[in-house]
Amino acid sequence: MDSSKTNPSRRNAALAIGSAFTTSIFTGQVRGANDRVAVGFIGLGAMGSGNLRYSMSVPGLQPAALCDVYQPHLERAEAAARKGGFEIKGTDDFRKIIDDKSIDAVCISTPDHWHPYMTVEACKAGKDVYVEKPAGVYVDEGQKMVEAARKYKRIVQAGTMQRSGAYFKKAAELVQSGILGDVTFCHTWQAGAVSQKGYGNPPDGDEIPAGLNWDMWLGPAPKVPFNANRWGVKAASFPTFRYFWDYAGGAMTDWGVHLIDPLHQCFNEVMPTSINSMGGKLYVKDNVETPDTLLATFEYPKFIASYESRTANPMPMFGQGAATSIHGTEATIVVNRSGCWLIPNAKSAVPAQTFEKDPEMAKMNVPHWENWLACIKSRAKPQSEIETCVRSSTVCILANLSLRHKVRLDWDEKNWTVKQAEVKPFLKAKYRAPWKLEV
Repeated sequence: MDSSKTNPSRRNAALAIGSAFTTSIFTGQVRGANDRVAVGFIGLGAMGSGNLRYSMSVPGLQPAALCDVYQPHLERAEAAARKGGFEIKGTDDFRKIIDDKSIDAVCISTPDHWHPYMTVEACKAGKDVYVEKPAGVYVDEGQKMVEAARKYKRIVQAGTMQRSGAYFKKAAELVQSGILGDVTFCHTWQAGAVSQKGYGNPPDGDEIPAGLNWDMWLGPAPKVPFNANRWGVKAASFPTFRYFWDYAGGAMTDWGVHLIDPLHQCFNEVMPTSINSMGGKLYVKDNVETPDTLLATFEYPKFIASYESRTANPMPMFGQGAATSIHGTEATIVVNRSGCWLIPNAKSAVPAQTFEKDPEMAKMNVPHWENWLACIKSRAKPQSEIETCVRSSTVCILANLSLRHKVRLDWDEKNWTVKQAEVKPFLKAKYRAPWKLEV
């Protein structure tokens, strides 16, 4: 429970903060009012609403500003903050939050194509950042996010919150102990059952919903007519913007980052040397652009890894619909948000170990927020420091580029590029004016 509910002076301070927001943005007295880190929330859809909720359970954090370009989302967040004891008036322009010197940090939960610009601008403004995954849509954006964090000495935590989960920490501990023997193969997958009609085929040029600033939603992405699936806010589905190349990378950067990131956590952030991917829309007949079926393979220095996206077949593996498995000469580890299982090979002396159905080990989001706050105060690197997310995101972005250009890519980590000249131009973002990604 937030202490402002039971402490009248703290609640009065929160109310005073909300009142100040309606006139300028803030008075600059947030930190002094209650000795908390004042956080502005940018993007309050599915992920942003969750992040606001998690933050309100972390003592020492002060939800202090709200922003969304869709008025109903903003009003919903205002109501949620009010229920948590924080009276905050929102805005539809994120620049007001970034420019306000009384805001210490920002949480960015927008569509993916906004992550890099907002992160860089927040760092330039002296704010620490919590930014959702993936890091961005283009490879070069990630470089600039890391550069901004380093140049302006900011604490940037990425939303790869599994790294704060005990199941994933246990997997890393077991792998790094050597108990698996020599690891030569890793596999990641997610499976589901989508209907053939998918998300349907809404036409371009439909009327823009009331309360939505479509041009600001598009931001640095190309100017296009409104399409309900490009926006993707529906009562019965997670936002479908993630299935259009201008804004995201489909399942590969949505699920794929979460499934491949544990490999990087277990193997000390090593990157693959080559990437090859195949797939397409083999079943679904809607207007989204990214594949419904995909298989990507990654050649790491000491092992091969694969990512498998099956949305037209829900058959689980190892009893799991989505997971990461790491296969060694002595044993295999399977890990996901439900547990971590060490499975010995036949005739192996390694004992089986099972970690599951543990409420404490299953916690990820709130511990991730607690870690960010602790690092804001100590200035230590957070659990999902931005470079780790950039690396995992880059692997997935490269898999999409391999798919779209029908070519195996060889990765040059030193120069942060691929060796295939014909693909190099597609590593760089092309922002619509007036937006510019400048560190």
